[in-house]
Amino acid sequence: MSKSKPHVLILGGGFGGMYAALEFERALTQGAALDVTLVNHDNCFLFTPMLHEVAASDLDITNIVSPIRKLLRRVTFFHGEIEAIDFVHQQVGVSHGHENHCHALQYDHLVLALGSTTNFFDIPGLADRAFTMKSLSDAIALRNHLIANLEEADFECGASLRTGLMNFVVAGGGFAGVETIAAMNDSLREAVQFFPHLREEMLRIILVSSGTVILPELGGKLGTYAQRKLAEQKVEIRSNCKVTAVKGQDVMLSDGTTITTNTLVWTAGTSPHALLAPLPCPKEKGRVLVNEYLEVHEWPGAWALGDCALVPDRRTGEFHPPTAQHALREGQIAAQNILATVRGGWKKPFVYSTIGLLAPIGKRTGVANILGINFSGFIAWWLWRTIYLLKLPRFEKKVLVALDWTLDVLFSKDLVHFRTTRPTTRSAPAEEWTKSA
Repeated sequence: MSKSKPHVLILGGGFGGMYAALEFERALTQGAALDVTLVNHDNCFLFTPMLHEVAASDLDITNIVSPIRKLLRRVTFFHGEIEAIDFVHQQVGVSHGHENHCHALQYDHLVLALGSTTNFFDIPGLADRAFTMKSLSDAIALRNHLIANLEEADFECGASLRTGLMNFVVAGGGFAGVETIAAMNDSLREAVQFFPHLREEMLRIILVSSGTVILPELGGKLGTYAQRKLAEQKVEIRSNCKVTAVKGQDVMLSDGTTITTNTLVWTAGTSPHALLAPLPCPKEKGRVLVNEYLEVHEWPGAWALGDCALVPDRRTGEFHPPTAQHALREGQIAAQNILATVRGGWKKPFVYSTIGLLAPIGKRTGVANILGINFSGFIAWWLWRTIYLLKLPRFEKKVLVALDWTLDVLFSKDLVHFRTTRPTTRSAPAEEWTKSA
């Protein structure tokens, strides 16, 4: 790192942070005089809109991630954890490696793109029992769990446990919850035919939604359509309902019912990153307040975007929604404004309106609103796949995903259970042996 050049430090490699880094990559290719470092706890960029397809065995687990070192050749990459942020001394404490080596990284400009974390709302037992859908490891864990449940339920000794093993609950009626339960429903109903002691009618797949209609972002008409289609696919929908507690394998709901299950997927809440809490800057509900140029109030050289920031919308007087399509454009504008600041140029305000919202809802159907026009059915599903395939970084990954989708039409889904931990060796006493079917 050159001491004579301004140093830009980007914290977080999600949509906002990565697209800021890519904008700097282009500027550095053209000879920009600055040093840029991206810090992220994973060494890959995760394309989160396709997470549910990994969980449902529609896509290979590595096809929705791109190695950061292949995306960035001029921007320095630091693979590690962010420990602390010091606005006063303009430095960030980081650690890395098996031994957690600690470093202090100085900066002239800091981009906060830390994203969000799951909010369990202090619901008793929820954090200990629920699966989440925020990371690749979450999707892999859920995929393995679904297959393991079917394997266990198929044995005679699992007959008494089948209710809990064959009940699957997803909490959250937004995009993440609906896309996850639709993919799970397709996958489980296709997979169950390969287990001789199981039948499709044993499956019970339940979506718990706090709203009257699911997918409220798309409006009542498309939400009602999506709800009807999921019901036709044998998904139970509990509207106007919330999870109130989890005790063992019992999930208690606000309507007074209890569902026995060992599979609860929680997609119903997010919180700003914990590292934001101690920062001495204006915040609202834990998110950093920025101006229209994405600058943090009262702290020159600090910028924030994506889920961890509240970005004002000049046209509505409200704030821009924390979606991927906003975050990636905020990242680009933040990078351009930092370059303008370094060069003494004019900064650009962030101005953007949502182009479209799309969601697959199973059985090659979907719902979409693009430029105010509603689509549903096969065309909406096709639009979702086409648009997100085009947005997926790197040509290599586009080809692999397109190939996976093609093979999914021709062949059934994979049922391989991946072991992600080292196996332990244990010899069971003879009295524990049971005669398998």
